[in-house]
Amino acid sequence: MRFAVNKSPPVMVRPSSAELAPAPGKAKLAQVQLSSWDRSYVGFQVTTLLLFDGPVNQPVEAVKKGLSRALVHYAPIAGRLAADDEEISLSIACTSEGVPFVAATADCAMADHGGLLDGAPFSAGLLDEMALYYHPAARRTDPLLLMQVTEFACGGFAVGVTWNHTLADGDGMAQFLQDVGNLARADETPVSPPLRDGGAVSLPLLSPPVVAAKQWLMLNRGGMGLAYLDITIPATLINRIKSEYKAAHAADGGYCTTFEAGVAVLWRCRTRAIVGDNYDPSAPAPLAFFVNVRKHVRAVAGYYGNCAVAQVAFATAGEVIGGDIAGVIDLIKGAKDGVPDLLNAMHGGRGVDGVGEMGEEEMAAVFGYNALMVTSWRNIAFDRVDFGGGVPARVVGRWQQSTIPGCMAFLSCRATADAGERMLTQCVREEHAAAFLDELHRLAAAADASVLSVSA
Repeated sequence: MRFAVNKSPPVMVRPSSAELAPAPGKAKLAQVQLSSWDRSYVGFQVTTLLLFDGPVNQPVEAVKKGLSRALVHYAPIAGRLAADDEEISLSIACTSEGVPFVAATADCAMADHGGLLDGAPFSAGLLDEMALYYHPAARRTDPLLLMQVTEFACGGFAVGVTWNHTLADGDGMAQFLQDVGNLARADETPVSPPLRDGGAVSLPLLSPPVVAAKQWLMLNRGGMGLAYLDITIPATLINRIKSEYKAAHAADGGYCTTFEAGVAVLWRCRTRAIVGDNYDPSAPAPLAFFVNVRKHVRAVAGYYGNCAVAQVAFATAGEVIGGDIAGVIDLIKGAKDGVPDLLNAMHGGRGVDGVGEMGEEEMAAVFGYNALMVTSWRNIAFDRVDFGGGVPARVVGRWQQSTIPGCMAFLSCRATADAGERMLTQCVREEHAAAFLDELHRLAAAADASVLSVSA
């Protein structure tokens, strides 16, 4: 069915003027210095789309009201990036310039178009219609966040948010949107007083080579021709892997998490698909995944800046596909267990597992097409945002840039929650898409299951 969205011209939503005065005894925030962790993501853009089927009276106005009120407490989000004269440091000037906001209407009910709430595959085109995006020639003076609310004929609505990752990580943005919902529903204050200054967290200072390396990984190098695939790894397969791993480690009490099982399936099948039959077992096949380290760095409740580290499981193709899947899980576990050591190395000013010492040619060899980057949204609270009609029925995510092959994993979808784990991937080229899906189906068939909701 045709899907048409009518968008109004953007308006700028600014902090609510009635609440602009600072609290007694507190100075109005003027500027926030960004950490080296924040600077690693300058210009990297992320989109999240929340689909709601619970009715809300005038959802556009409700979200706009909540946004305006929330920006009083989250002053940096309404500001703009500012650099010093020599571009040595980067900060956010709390200028209250606001957030571009678009009200839109769709000419159909959610159920009319591909079962948006029923867990049907989500196309990149749908994301394009229901969210705002930065111009390809983005500038540092651009707004740090863009928002669109799309109303459907059925009474449901979608909230699309695109933000500059230097502003906040996923956990921080989910906190902000929860507070937008709180303030849209009633005259309440944020759940946790939002904090953005460096004093709220004990982050290690990343060395310039490490910051440069992370920025390199975030670059849109283009030319990969990655296929967009929406898949659900069946719960039957994940539960079987977890059960078999636990049984094999009964003596030492070892267990496998849903994250480890799901990522092991993805990593193994993807590696098999791209290396083919005549592969070099010594070829690099690294896995990178992001870890929220707030508890490790004693972050104060309410801190919404970047506080996640990209941990790398360095492995060869032979290690990923040559043994059983329990071995792949152990590779992931080893990388997870190494996070405290990684943070200690960062505190000591050393490179991140050698990444900071790599030149561009080495980076391209290790983190090129052979690599896989996974962002898990399993414990990110986008699925707890409520504007008055209940939490979202579905959460979808997207990176605007094509970096190294990647996956947004463990996305929330009420309709398929019992069926398995939802993953939006851009991890294989078009010529490897069929082989990747074949590998997934083959592994699932061994557990008497099938991979659900596959689309290109």
